[in-house]
Amino acid sequence: MTITIRLAPWSEVRDTARAIRYAVFVEEQGVPVELEWDEWDEPSWHALALAGDGSALATGRLLPDGHIGRMAVLKAARGSGVGAMVLDALMAKAEELGYPELVLNAQSYAAPFYARVGFEQVGEEFEEAGIPHVEMWKRLR
Repeated sequence: MTITIRLAPWSEVRDTARAIRYAVFVEEQGVPVELEWDEWDEPSWHALALAGDGSALATGRLLPDGHIGRMAVLKAARGSGVGAMVLDALMAKAEELGYPELVLNAQSYAAPFYARVGFEQVGEEFEEAGIPHVEMWKRLR
């Protein structure tokens, strides 16, 4: 499967990224819809994974303060490596922008995914939107 990663501002990917996040976070995981949308979408860079036919598979965002968040992969695309491609694109953008480190709040079950690319857990597990999370960080420079 050919996959393309597009990095773009929110204004260019809003509808597609929202649809993926809604399917994953609101419908699958039961995150209240009012918690999913926030003021950080507009100033962030967004990665969108697209299949060869143009269909969207995954998304994630890079906030201006170096946080990565809202990583979401549609169920049909999980296990294909597309999540890693989105994460790689966001990390590359952070390096291009000169960020010294990255921070993210990983759902606890996904912590090993982030650890494989050098993120380290900081602190204890906590709950966010009713889901166990851990804070993780990675130094870039």
